[in-house]
Amino acid sequence: MALLRYESQVRPALVEGDKDYHQVTEDICRPVEAKPTRAWWIGFIVSVLVLCFGILSVTIEVIYGTGQWNLNKTVGWGWDITNFVWWIGIGHAGTLISAILLLFRQGWRTGVNRAAEAMTIFAVMCAGQFPIWHMGRVWNAFFVLPYPNTRGPLWVNFNSPLLWDVFAISTYFTVSLLFWYAGLLPDLATLRDRAKKKWRKLFYGVAAFGWTGSTKHWQRHEALSLVLAGLSTPLVLSVHTIVSFDFATSVVPGWHTTIFPPYFVAGAIFSGFAMVQTLLVVTRKVLGLQEYITIEHIEVMNKIIVLTGSIVGIAYLTELFISWYGVNEYENFAFMQNRLNLFSPYGWSYWIMMGCNVLSPQIFWFRKMRRNLVLTFFMSILINIGMWFERFVIIVTSVYRDYLPSAWSTYYRPTIWEVGFYMGTFGLFFTCYFLFSKFFPVIALAEIKHILKKNGENYKEKMDEIEHETTEEFGQKHGHDHGA
Repeated sequence: MALLRYESQVRPALVEGDKDYHQVTEDICRPVEAKPTRAWWIGFIVSVLVLCFGILSVTIEVIYGTGQWNLNKTVGWGWDITNFVWWIGIGHAGTLISAILLLFRQGWRTGVNRAAEAMTIFAVMCAGQFPIWHMGRVWNAFFVLPYPNTRGPLWVNFNSPLLWDVFAISTYFTVSLLFWYAGLLPDLATLRDRAKKKWRKLFYGVAAFGWTGSTKHWQRHEALSLVLAGLSTPLVLSVHTIVSFDFATSVVPGWHTTIFPPYFVAGAIFSGFAMVQTLLVVTRKVLGLQEYITIEHIEVMNKIIVLTGSIVGIAYLTELFISWYGVNEYENFAFMQNRLNLFSPYGWSYWIMMGCNVLSPQIFWFRKMRRNLVLTFFMSILINIGMWFERFVIIVTSVYRDYLPSAWSTYYRPTIWEVGFYMGTFGLFFTCYFLFSKFFPVIALAEIKHILKKNGENYKEKMDEIEHETTEEFGQKHGHDHGA
């Protein structure tokens, strides 16, 4: 009997409490079916107001041009591209949790994957705007799309990493959206069948695409999930690799390095998991889902954060070593004078980056700290601040002092419209997340039921009892045989 179990008893339960299928349905559907709380309305209205300020900031930039941003002769990429790379990084955890952990059959993903997938979609929506508005003449943005046209010899430049971004981000967004929506279908059908109001029945009925829960539907659902997971897995590696090529394929000191692709991917997973932690710690408390998003989930994700944070730290040290070992005076100047020197104009930003990304996550080596919710929430925000500074350091400190002192720019600082655009993307992100948490299950209902019988607390206790009885029977039998 003990040999037939599929789940190690060492791992704590992923669903706490004495749950059956009906109770799981009630718990996860309750936040969707109940009226919005006052806290939800306050959060939603604040998000919409911040989004409106972002729309105003972008409108000003479109009317008057990118001169409204504090870009200058040497700093051609400021906050705009910094925020683009940052948001792309945020979107990486969702696809990793969904696709790679699905292929590896990791049961702990089921409590967090739905929110992480939604976060990916919203983050990519935010990121994709920055290169478009950065063009200045945004009405010509369709020039980056390779399609048969009447422009004669004017064609997209396939040698440009910025064009690679167009392909990478559009593909990433499409596959992530399909993966998220395909996983939602069984849950949407459940909400349709439980709906009491006519508009809810119509809305979820259309959204569920006629899902009946038949064996054929489940077979196709499983096959589609595996296919999309297989497509998404290389995307996790390729998308941020291509973003890193924006820098690595140039000859600018501080950018021209082959370590960027793996270093950017590790950093993206690092920041993405931190953002998932930020959202889940709040979501589990506000929606009362502590028994489904457990401390075990939080701890496992903190383990990944300390791993990827350490990889990023090694990448930072490798960069410094290469700049010293390569004996390139311009590369050496970019690192030793512009970044490491605390008294240089942007030296402070480098040390904030090192403190937030490399030193602070090491506290998660201690189990007690990994399971502390307040510390986890604080650290998740601190890490994303550090990862924003990483992108700022890479972009600004590498270009604000050119090869000749005569080309050195004045101190770059963003204008209110650059800050407003960035804040506006937060408004968009949280507006979408609030709407998602109100109209869709934040936790994958069907997947939680799938793991309930082997990962639920109730089931694990029964298995412990069975194992104990089996051990006693074996001991008694063995003792009788030995005596005989």
